[in-house]
Amino acid sequence: MEYFGYRPRECEGFCEFCHQETSFGCALVLRWPVDSVGMDSRFETKVTPTLLLVRLLAHREFVLTTGSALVGAMPAISTFCYAKIMSLDLPIYLDYSATTPVDGRVAEKMMPFLTKFYGNPSSDSHSYGWFAEKAVINAREQVAALIKCQPNEIIWTSGATESNNLSIKGVAHARREHGNHLITLNTEHASVLDSMRQLEREGFHVTYLNPEPNGLLNMDKFCAAIRSETILASVMLVNNEIGVIQDIAEIGEICGEKGIIFHSDAAQSTGKLDIDLSALPVDLMSVSAHKTYGPKGIGALYVRRKPRVMIEAQIHGGGHERGIRSGTLPTHQIVGMGESFDLMRKEMSNEILRVSMLRDRMLDGLLKIEDTFLNGDLSHRVPHNLNIGFELVESDLLMHAMKGIAVSSGSACSSGSLEPSHVLRAIGCSKELAQSSIRFSIGRYTTQDEIDFTVQIVKDSVRRLRVQSGDASFGKNERLYGERFETQSGIVA
Repeated sequence: MEYFGYRPRECEGFCEFCHQETSFGCALVLRWPVDSVGMDSRFETKVTPTLLLVRLLAHREFVLTTGSALVGAMPAISTFCYAKIMSLDLPIYLDYSATTPVDGRVAEKMMPFLTKFYGNPSSDSHSYGWFAEKAVINAREQVAALIKCQPNEIIWTSGATESNNLSIKGVAHARREHGNHLITLNTEHASVLDSMRQLEREGFHVTYLNPEPNGLLNMDKFCAAIRSETILASVMLVNNEIGVIQDIAEIGEICGEKGIIFHSDAAQSTGKLDIDLSALPVDLMSVSAHKTYGPKGIGALYVRRKPRVMIEAQIHGGGHERGIRSGTLPTHQIVGMGESFDLMRKEMSNEILRVSMLRDRMLDGLLKIEDTFLNGDLSHRVPHNLNIGFELVESDLLMHAMKGIAVSSGSACSSGSLEPSHVLRAIGCSKELAQSSIRFSIGRYTTQDEIDFTVQIVKDSVRRLRVQSGDASFGKNERLYGERFETQSGIVA
């Protein structure tokens, strides 16, 4: 089959997007080999706006085998909505919790340190090294300014995963003589949970707490889990899958009264919340650049100096970063992280307001779909995240059906797993409900037109998949391509 083109087509009805009466529609013209479908070699078909966009604008061809059903009837679309939709850049990116694009201003700052100012910051005998060192010092100040701590409390790492490993293992090893018990949540990032499991293999004991169904930690349960030998608690500030905000101020107060070191993974928090480490009772905090419009491969660990937190290095050789984390500093990445944090500090307030408006618009549209629910508390949540469950629809099939939308069903670090989200299971979702949930995350470059388009795509895809789920003829090809095709006279067998 060969893609031939598309053209406007008259039809009557109400626009599927703006719901205004219109007589305008669109039609694809496809050229089919005569022997493949047994009909004329020029077969004009009609498609829904969903298929038009995800197939035509994303430059995808129909790749259907002999015997597959063809194309179905099309609702109308207004000329105004058609023009807006044709201007969209597909696929639409709504997976900002997985990673963010590098801001162009950040990339511009980084480039000279790849090709011109390439000295080693530790080289103190010439100007190349001096200039690189000055850039690192400036970036350290920029990172510290966003989270309101002292620059000398920032330790460079390769990202939040390393920062989490360094915090948990480093404190456990340094404080082994004081105790061997740690506390965390079952909803933490894999880098926290796996670090805890490694310590269990070394003889430590770990208590894993389940949060309440809204995703928030019950403080009574947390207090009850504390033992005389507890040395560390690790609780994420903003959850990477459901976006809920834990009360780390109260958790830190409890830990401080008991002499327990408190660590928080804040990779999903920078730029989404006002973090003030000069006031928060937090001893260690992990942050990352690529969740804040900076480059991948660079992050930082906040280590409180007063009172000083003892932490054992996990990487040795060179004594960089006060002996806590050895390794040549990647100047260009550090400059990028500093610039991205500095931009976020200046623009965060306005960005949060804009993202909040978009989130509310998307939530209002999605919850109008029957048997749809929100995972996680809404009031204690960053506006950048929506985790929505669609009953009777498997998330992997839904994501495949929404080819024009880039979303995920959970953490990017565990996206290859066949198991349902451990976060959703920990807050009480059944396996079936957990496997029907999609994470939509909004960011700096998301537009209102993209939100409106996404809501319509989701509605259309959920409707079709729910119909197909009870259809015995819903077989291999439909599961692969996520659509069901009809001729004007009905389904083709």
